[in-house]
Amino acid sequence: MVTRTSLRRRALWMSGLALVIVFIIWNVPQLNVLMFPFRLFVTFVHEAGHGLAAILSGGRFISFTINANGSGFATTAGGNPALILPAGYLSAALFGAILFYLAHRVPYPRHISLVLGALVMVIAVAFGGLLSLATLFGAAIGLALIVLGLKGSYDANLLTLNLLAVLTGLNGVLDLLYLVGSSHATVGRVRNDALAFQQEVMPLVPAPVWAFIWAALALIILGIAVYYSIIHPWRR
Repeated sequence: MVTRTSLRRRALWMSGLALVIVFIIWNVPQLNVLMFPFRLFVTFVHEAGHGLAAILSGGRFISFTINANGSGFATTAGGNPALILPAGYLSAALFGAILFYLAHRVPYPRHISLVLGALVMVIAVAFGGLLSLATLFGAAIGLALIVLGLKGSYDANLLTLNLLAVLTGLNGVLDLLYLVGSSHATVGRVRNDALAFQQEVMPLVPAPVWAFIWAALALIILGIAVYYSIIHPWRR
């Protein structure tokens, strides 16, 4: 008989295994190539976060672009820049936190993979542009998640969800920590989000301060997810 406690234990083991895999990939240079699809996925979530914030604040999400070097940008119209600009980095942390929570608290990882795969495909097709890297990558990842949900084992789905959650959440935080030291950097005519926030929303507060605040918020989000996913259930 499968009990709630045994499911929690399996989820905990899978999250531990995911952390070990992430640690190995990050610390073995020969395995860095394995980070490429995850780097693109983080960018996908980041740019989709800008678009979602635009929609939620009364604007429009027009399109988004992902580049092979892991950079990207979203094109929006209208909406509230105070919500749209920080939404990219914070969305990565929030996505990782929510997915981590669901993987630990919802005992149906196959269903989560199916829903996530469908959602990624819809966003890619709707906003990625015709035959763009964003569309092709989103469609491929979405299809892979759907196939995993239909054909993969319980543990395979659980491990994959934990890997996506850990890598997306941690990359969101690490990108913000990097931004603290390079918040005035630009790519061509594209400003980074912290610099744009300073210039458009709060000119009196320096861009590095905003990057630091967002990094702190991202850490809080991940901390809450870990607490309610692992610590709180085992205390009950």
